[in-house]
Amino acid sequence: MDRAQKEKVVEELGQIFESSGVVVVAHYAGLTVAEMQDLRAQMREVGGSVRVAKNRLAKIALEGKPNASIADLLTGMTVIAYSEDPVAAAKVSEAYAKGNDKFEILGGAMGDTALDPAGVKAVAAMPSREELIASIVGCIGAPASNLAGAIGAPASNVASILSTIEERAEAA
Repeated sequence: MDRAQKEKVVEELGQIFESSGVVVVAHYAGLTVAEMQDLRAQMREVGGSVRVAKNRLAKIALEGKPNASIADLLTGMTVIAYSEDPVAAAKVSEAYAKGNDKFEILGGAMGDTALDPAGVKAVAAMPSREELIASIVGCIGAPASNLAGAIGAPASNVASILSTIEERAEAA
């Protein structure tokens, strides 16, 4: 890899570290190509990505970034999982680590907050952006549906009273 390629990689990594909602760093020693492709596919499904980069270049890219504290985690065979959604990459990484002993989460960063493995697990337990939006919409929609039911109830009560009066009139 020549100097121009290295500079390009550093620039790309710098953009990743700046624009990602969450970055997870993990060891992947012993993963097969198929297992790595599976991890990449799972990450793509939630809008995230996985990147293997030289630790030295990643450390250079981290200089001056808010999440520079994760530079200490970049030792050995590391992989970087990231997503714009502050929860997605952590969820997929945590789920993948449970199913594969060769994938070991070292920590990560959420903005300028450094995360240890327990922190990544806590972030993974949080609801995703879509789940939060769905619950908010549900809360907003519930009163409207209750109101529609309350408005419709007197009409159904009047209809049942009229049918009862009609039945009595026919019986008499």
